[in-house]
Amino acid sequence: MKTTNRRHFLKSTTLGAGALALPLFSIPRAAFAAPRKINMAVVGAGGMGKYAVRIAATENLVAICDVDDVRAMQAFKQHPKARRFKDFRVMLDTMGNDIDAVAISTPDHTHFPIAMAAMERGKHVFVQKPLAHNIWQLRTLRKAAKHYGVTTQMGNQGHTFPGMRRIKEWVAADVIGDVTEVISWTNRPNAPWFVAPRAFPPATSAPPKTLDWDLWQGPVPMREYSPEYVPTKWRGWWDYGCGALGDIGCHTFDAPFAVLGLGSPTKVEVVRHVPPGEGFIPMGSVVTYHFPARGKKPPVVLKWYEASFDVPKPRRWDPSESLPSGGGMYMEGSKETLYHAGMRPTKPILTPSHRFESMKPELNRIERLPDVGDGPIEEWIRAIKGEGPAPNSNFDYAAPLTEMVLLGAIAQRTGRTIEWDAANMSIVGQTELDSLIREPVRGEWEYGLSL
Repeated sequence: MKTTNRRHFLKSTTLGAGALALPLFSIPRAAFAAPRKINMAVVGAGGMGKYAVRIAATENLVAICDVDDVRAMQAFKQHPKARRFKDFRVMLDTMGNDIDAVAISTPDHTHFPIAMAAMERGKHVFVQKPLAHNIWQLRTLRKAAKHYGVTTQMGNQGHTFPGMRRIKEWVAADVIGDVTEVISWTNRPNAPWFVAPRAFPPATSAPPKTLDWDLWQGPVPMREYSPEYVPTKWRGWWDYGCGALGDIGCHTFDAPFAVLGLGSPTKVEVVRHVPPGEGFIPMGSVVTYHFPARGKKPPVVLKWYEASFDVPKPRRWDPSESLPSGGGMYMEGSKETLYHAGMRPTKPILTPSHRFESMKPELNRIERLPDVGDGPIEEWIRAIKGEGPAPNSNFDYAAPLTEMVLLGAIAQRTGRTIEWDAANMSIVGQTELDSLIREPVRGEWEYGLSL
């Protein structure tokens, strides 16, 4: 997997590095000055990969890569002209300049190596949330995107919603006032994604002949195949997923993180159920993030509630109404409480509802931000073609957002309070947790030792 370009990048990059040199190769924006369709490859064609395949097919879908023939069968049948691959490295080496951009919709633990391999070849990349599996990977992806001069995007769909624009407008216009508390919640962990096996370690068997189990394992230590991992249950295992926070956090934290400019937390606390077995997530927890003051903005406490924990109602709330069990978020401000149901900011309101109705004339007078339209892959494609600005959830934004999520996951995984030194990328006084910040990988999947 190692190339001269990757070695040069890693040798020239340090933890505290600033602007990086421009790459010797990349796809220049000028190449798309005349309207044309871009050549797209998709890695991961099942699950959320179906969305990537559908949007990629509106351009030139030239390659589909998936380690599982069964999961990819629908995509293969619908797009017979696209070349088929199991190994993304073979795809990138074989097709070379025939690929402009790569959409990645694989399990969390393989996001990083695929995105790095694509970017070092000058390919624009889209990566589903969470952006990576550990914090070192996040920071490396962010640096690499600048170094290689490519257009990037993470798939937190709500960032493109009109509801996100409304929240930004209301906060910027000081409708909410000073926000000191954010509450978010989810109905996860739940089936079919989060299901503990009957016994630990889980029962194993020979992998299906249609699945390349070694490639699916990717950078993590090899273990025997079990249907308790694939195709849907991998999120509950720390080696492969990042728990319910990794699944939903990039959605539900998106609005408060963006509009409040939260940055890095200084401390993360957790209350959790005892995990059902080794290597598996706790089946429910409350994670509390502490953010310091940012200029004139006061400190913020953000709490994340998972299934089986009672979520407190907003201070300004109709007591006769219940909070939706599926999830939501609210921000307590000195003037108003901003709330949305669900994991994404689909229909934000001020609460209680009668207050929102009385405020609508004032809210309607606030200057509107332009809508993004469509979804994150569509926004990314327009940016690649020079038909729109840089995507809003590019790696400069997505990496810090996901870092917040993964710090909570470390607290869940260890059951410990995390005091975070963001400048040095370290957990204060707990060097034994360094291996969770930068996880060890199998040799053939290593991307440099200098960072």
